[in-house]
Amino acid sequence: MALNQIEEGGVVILAVDGNLDGEGTNALEEKVLALLDNGVTSLLFDFSGLDYINSSGLRILVLAYQRLKKNSGTVAICGVKDYIQEVFEVSGYDKIFPLYTTRADALGAV
Repeated sequence: MALNQIEEGGVVILAVDGNLDGEGTNALEEKVLALLDNGVTSLLFDFSGLDYINSSGLRILVLAYQRLKKNSGTVAICGVKDYIQEVFEVSGYDKIFPLYTTRADALGAV
């Protein structure tokens, strides 16, 4: 898994490439917690390069959502491939997280 952090218009974008499992989830969780502890209030997960996400990866998204919701923050997701979007739909996460086709769409909405 590769993780790149970009900031654009006050939104921190975490671009995740590859498989989000095992060690990758640990790295992502550490990054998300550090960002939240440093006062970040808008997170955008760019999953356009993501090929797989396991339940631990989904748990990190929920963690970010719960922490940011308390502070009127936002979490959004963009670039989800069809088969990963099915995971979001089956789990009901598509009702929790706004899903956008492109990064530009997400940034315009967030």
